[in-house]
Amino acid sequence: MTATASPPATSGADTVAPARRRPVRVVVLFTVLVAGLVVVSVVSAAVGQFGIPVSQVVGSVLDRVGIDVLAGPGDPFAEAALWDVRFPRVVLALLVGGVLGVCGALMQGCFGNPLAEPGVVGVSSGAAVGACLSIVFGWTFLGSFTTPALAFCTGLATTLAVYVLARSKGKAGVVTMILTGVAVNAVAGAAISFLVFAGDQAAREQIVFWQLGSLAGSRWVYVATIAPLVAVCAIVSLLLAKRLDLLALGDRQARHLGVDVEVLRLVTIVVVAVAVSAAVSYSGIIGFVGLVVPHLIRMITGPGHRVLIPASLLGGALLLVAADLLARNAFDYADLPIGMLTALVGGPFFFWLLLRTRRREGGWT
Repeated sequence: MTATASPPATSGADTVAPARRRPVRVVVLFTVLVAGLVVVSVVSAAVGQFGIPVSQVVGSVLDRVGIDVLAGPGDPFAEAALWDVRFPRVVLALLVGGVLGVCGALMQGCFGNPLAEPGVVGVSSGAAVGACLSIVFGWTFLGSFTTPALAFCTGLATTLAVYVLARSKGKAGVVTMILTGVAVNAVAGAAISFLVFAGDQAAREQIVFWQLGSLAGSRWVYVATIAPLVAVCAIVSLLLAKRLDLLALGDRQARHLGVDVEVLRLVTIVVVAVAVSAAVSYSGIIGFVGLVVPHLIRMITGPGHRVLIPASLLGGALLLVAADLLARNAFDYADLPIGMLTALVGGPFFFWLLLRTRRREGGWT
């Protein structure tokens, strides 16, 4: 008779230790994100073709809120460059990056797939169609807001069309919605190609530049337009966090726990459509932020959406401000497309994520 070795007993301390370490990781993560946001934002405002010392940037901000501690720029041109050019661009980068990060977390929670991102439901390609229409036909009925307004409307309409087309017998299945999004994205791509063909040389160049993504030309009025939508998106996302955690258990289990899965998915998709349409209408298409940031945050803190959503907001904002800083200063007298830089980071990360998924779990079902 041979004795079988029993598995080693695990102490309670070994089980409790990871749970105790998680709040520490969360605190450290938020501290790093907030500190990084402040530092990178100030540096981004200071660095450029016309350099301004960091102390003067901080002094200018403090002076605007009535705190006279540090001296601001003595040159009126430097002061105007800060408040009319650089600060609007930095703030818009924070808002757009935060929206893309949060919406990426929402889409991944809604579809139960960490490879999902806002573009899955056609919002970016739909917005691009509206922008191309405005550019090719030269529409200016809303002044400088014509292109952003059309991009917003067509992005929202495209996303709702994906949901309606994917809905069958009162339900919109995840796989059906993703496949419908692929089809609608293909149609939108064909429409964009036709508009590029129909436009003149100037329109083609403008369309290509818009599709590459850029924050050049940011203004405070753009910030004021998008800021309320970002605030609403963040608040609604936090309210959905608990239900998204339950949805991670599966549709059937979530329904047994009192979650209306169809309403939850509809609300989530509407929030993503409104927020991302507003963001890309001013920045153009900026990819991979909604994919990379939530996944990295999830690897650090776990899948809980009450932490994931605000951390993705801060992480997306930090990533886009840093990318914009690099885009403005990588070459003299040249402004690189910010979407190109995020793709350079996101493309290899996406490939690594696919390999990691295939190695550990055999792919997504």
